[in-house]
Amino acid sequence: MLMTRNENSPEIKQYLQELRQEYHTLEKTIECLRADPESDQLLFHRSKRRKVELKAVITKLESQLIPDLDA
Repeated sequence: MLMTRNENSPEIKQYLQELRQEYHTLEKTIECLRADPESDQLLFHRSKRRKVELKAVITKLESQLIPDLDA
């Protein structure tokens, strides 16, 4: 669910908070999977891919919260 600049900032902030929580959960999951040599490698790679996707969405939404400054 991507939001545009026209949408309400509090909604974007709430969504960002949820995405950041998922991102941090994935970080912990990836570290646990990395530490276990018998871990599910498919889950490990999917988690890493999802983490990269989340980072891109988070970055995009954060940029939408920055007000446009007309010079």
